[in-house]
Amino acid sequence: MNILVLVAHPDDEVLGMGGTIKKFAKNNHNVKIVIFATGISSRRSSNFKNSTNYVIDKKIISEMNKQIKKLKLDSLSACKKLGVNDVEFLDFPDNEMDLVSDLEVTKKIEKIIKNFNPEQIFTHSGFDVNVDHRKLYSATLAATRPKPGTKVKKVFSFEVPSSTEWFFPSQFSPNVFVNIEKELKVKKEALQKYKSEINDFPHPRSIEALDVIAKKWGTVSGFKSAEAFYLVREISD
Repeated sequence: MNILVLVAHPDDEVLGMGGTIKKFAKNNHNVKIVIFATGISSRRSSNFKNSTNYVIDKKIISEMNKQIKKLKLDSLSACKKLGVNDVEFLDFPDNEMDLVSDLEVTKKIEKIIKNFNPEQIFTHSGFDVNVDHRKLYSATLAATRPKPGTKVKKVFSFEVPSSTEWFFPSQFSPNVFVNIEKELKVKKEALQKYKSEINDFPHPRSIEALDVIAKKWGTVSGFKSAEAFYLVREISD
C-alpha cells in the first residue's frame, strides 16, 4: 500500500506519527514523506535562535541557508531511522505559507498524488496554532476531493506537540489510535536526529514528552503507548 505523509516542517513527521510510520515501514508499506516548508528561516537569526527582528542581512541569510541544509540532512537521517528513504523537500516559506495561494499548495499536492498514487494520506490537524499546519490541512482536503476513480481511500490528520495543543478553545479530537509500544523507542531515536529542534522537558517537543504523550493516548485506547489520529474522510467501494 502506498502511504503519503504531508508535513509542513522537518520533525513534524516524527512528532506527529513517527511510531506509525515505523510500523508501516516494518509491514512493507511504501511510505513517501513530503516536507513543504524549510524550517529555520522564520527565526530570522542564526544559531537556531528566535528573533523579533524581521530585517536580516546577507550574512544571516547565508548562515540560515547552511542551517536549512543541515536540517534537511537531519530529516533524511530521521526518516531513514523510521524506515523511509522517499523524502521530498519543497522549500515553501517557513511559517509564511499563508502568503502562498491555496491553489498553489493544492496543485502541488494534486501532482504528488497523481505521481505517487497513495491509498492513505496523513497530514496536520486543522486545529493548530501554526499557520503552515493549517494551510497544509486545508490544501490536502481540497486536493483529495472525492472524484470518480480516486485511489485515495482515507485521509487522516494528526497532532504536532508544541503546536496543536495550543489551539484554544478548539482542540484536536482523535478517533483512531495506533499501538506504538514496539515503535516508541525508534520514534525517540528519530527525534534525536533533529538536534536543533529538541527542547528540554517539560517542553512538548522533548524526548520525555514523547513518552508522556504516547502514554496519554495509550490510556485512551488500551495500549501502553499509542499515537492518535482523526479520520477526516473515508471512501469505501
